[in-house]
Amino acid sequence: MTRRDPSAGHVRIVGGRWRGTKLRVPDRPGLRPTSDRVRETLFNWLLPMLPGARVLDLFAGTGALGFEALSRGAASAVLVEHDREAAGFLREAAARLQGGDAAQVVQADAMAWLHAQPEASFDLAFVDPPFDANLWGGVLPVLAPRMRPDAWLYVEAPATDSAPPPEGWRLHREGRTREVRYALYRKGTGPG
Repeated sequence: MTRRDPSAGHVRIVGGRWRGTKLRVPDRPGLRPTSDRVRETLFNWLLPMLPGARVLDLFAGTGALGFEALSRGAASAVLVEHDREAAGFLREAAARLQGGDAAQVVQADAMAWLHAQPEASFDLAFVDPPFDANLWGGVLPVLAPRMRPDAWLYVEAPATDSAPPPEGWRLHREGRTREVRYALYRKGTGPG
């Protein structure tokens, strides 16, 4: 049984069928949930492609990105989280949401898990690792073959870092806050 941590905070799902639902945030170094404003902007960009999408939230943390995608019409989401307690919070959230069984929570190291996945598995991936781990250069090339043709890739990085996408991906939209640069990329050469 997962223990209740009174110091844990919450983030909320900002749109879709689960709008307003709170997700628990464990008190962990490097855990930095994507802000409501950034998520709202991102999901406005993604609105046309979400229905029926297969989504990967690779460094899930609170699960805000993966659950938000499901809330707005994605068919399924795999939420990969290394931290045992955070993964427990994700499982609790999925169990209490009507339709939450569309979320598969995996407690694993992101790189090890990625290496075991088949190619062309996902339509959309969220990559928002702990900033101090500097994982983008290692993760993005391993992730790229696991993405379907015309897939989408969201990357969140420190405002001072560009975290370039793998070869064959092009920038669709980007934004910045004081602390974060967030960018949405599209695979392939089709129109964005």
